[in-house]
Amino acid sequence: MRLVMSTAREKFQSAMLALVRSGHIKDRLAEAYRNHLADLAAEDLPEEIRADFNALSITLTRERPLRGEDAVRATLRKMSNDEADSIALMLVRMFAALPPGGIRHSKSAHVVPLYLAELRSS
Repeated sequence: MRLVMSTAREKFQSAMLALVRSGHIKDRLAEAYRNHLADLAAEDLPEEIRADFNALSITLTRERPLRGEDAVRATLRKMSNDEADSIALMLVRMFAALPPGGIRHSKSAHVVPLYLAELRSS
């Protein structure tokens, strides 16, 4: 049973969940981008945020990696915490600009309610 992450909004939502967890901002930003947004094509986004997303992708991969790291880790290593905060804020703003959309499930997916009230209303 698995959820098929198919839309840009769903990928951004997963990135937002990574950003709000505890931990160092650079680590959370690396997880959000690398695990959820790096493979997202700008063409899959609304036109009004494509340029911002492209700029963000370039910003997060601009440094040449050292042995054992990728460009995202190298870039974040050299980045200030204030710049990392600004990038995280940019991600939140892009997510807020995305139109709402439904989640598509694979044929074997099973949705489990997270709250008792959801279970009772089913």
